[in-house]
Amino acid sequence: MGFLKEFKEFAVKGNVMDMAVGVIIGGAFGKIVTSLVNDILMPPIGVIMGNTNFSDLKLDISAVRDAVSTSTEAAEPVYWNYGAFIQQCIDFIILAFCVFLIVKLMNRLNRKKKEEPAPAPAPAPEPEPEPTAEEKLLTEIRDLLKEKK
Repeated sequence: MGFLKEFKEFAVKGNVMDMAVGVIIGGAFGKIVTSLVNDILMPPIGVIMGNTNFSDLKLDISAVRDAVSTSTEAAEPVYWNYGAFIQQCIDFIILAFCVFLIVKLMNRLNRKKKEEPAPAPAPAPEPEPEPTAEEKLLTEIRDLLKEKK
């Protein structure tokens, strides 16, 4: 039972739960960025480049294989899918930029929190008021009476 108890303590620690939430949110955020790139940014870029869909850009490199191979069988073509790679690079750049903006915002908020003035300390207690002339006279009389005893 020690192993299960140790696993339970590990699994319910705050930092493990925070990490799990971060991974889930990160996955969802990645899907949003992928949709932004594929559905919003790439179509206009493709139109500008002459109705090109980046994910369809590829280079047939079967000729290299056919030149080296002595087989007479018809083989499936081999493609170098550089368009998909370009698309993934754009995804990464946008995702990295978004994460950079989030980190920058968090740093700014933390800096503002540190710059906020600390709450004012509680006011010092007021000093005892000066004894009146009557109190001073009574104190002298008391002290004289103590000396006589």
